[in-house]
Amino acid sequence: MNTQDSAVQGRVVVITGGGTGIGAAIAERYAAEGNTVVVVGRRAEPLAEVAARTGATAVVADAADGASAAAAVAEIVAKFGRIDVLVLNAGGHGFAAVGETSDADWTSAITANLSTAFVLAREALPALLTGAAADGGSQIVVVSSLAGLFAGPSVAGYTVGKHALIGLTRSLARDYSRRGVRVNAVCPGWVRTPMADQEMDEFAEHAPHIVDRDAGYAAVTRDVPLGRAAEPSEIASIVRFLGSSESSYMTGAVLVADGGAHIVDLPTLAFEHAGM
Repeated sequence: MNTQDSAVQGRVVVITGGGTGIGAAIAERYAAEGNTVVVVGRRAEPLAEVAARTGATAVVADAADGASAAAAVAEIVAKFGRIDVLVLNAGGHGFAAVGETSDADWTSAITANLSTAFVLAREALPALLTGAAADGGSQIVVVSSLAGLFAGPSVAGYTVGKHALIGLTRSLARDYSRRGVRVNAVCPGWVRTPMADQEMDEFAEHAPHIVDRDAGYAAVTRDVPLGRAAEPSEIASIVRFLGSSESSYMTGAVLVADGGAHIVDLPTLAFEHAGM
């Protein structure tokens, strides 16, 4: 890997949800290319593990809480002087249908999947705008989901939150791109993360024909053209592109990284399954 790539090398990159899964892979990718990386999250232990592995700085904070987010941004700016790339990756919760979602569960889903991005973006904008004025550009990369474009069964809070992230991406891009802050989103499909692993384990427990986690992944990607789930590093590569000068004429864009799932015509799957 080229650790002297001028498209990203030497930047201050802040990643929410940076302790596991896609966030940790993003931290590894940016750190490997010579950037100053800060991983932000509520749990100290996984952040510390990523920091030890990559050389990143860990900042424990609640990205959905205004005071905590503001304090985290102040700490980062005080230590490194600026923020060049903000990756809004934190998420989770919201795995029930509307009729089975309590007020508390709804609040948790929207907090985890939307407020973490909205609040930290708001608090980081002054630093991003200052950096944009100084060197010609800053980037925000929003990690949404294929659930931001389509609806799965019994994931109402998650689906609504991920849809809303695309609206947040477009609103930020509309308001701040002329001031030097580009904002783009990526929508991954199935990715082999700890959260998805847990879903596959639960799938195996409840579906007689699913014997283990790998069989679960095979089942959920059966009709995906690439026929597999993504590795976190593959999504990290897309985030790295959006958070670099290589995407310099992109803002407000939504990139889908789902192995081709979104191109499948669902009403014709029965023909394929029947061998026609």
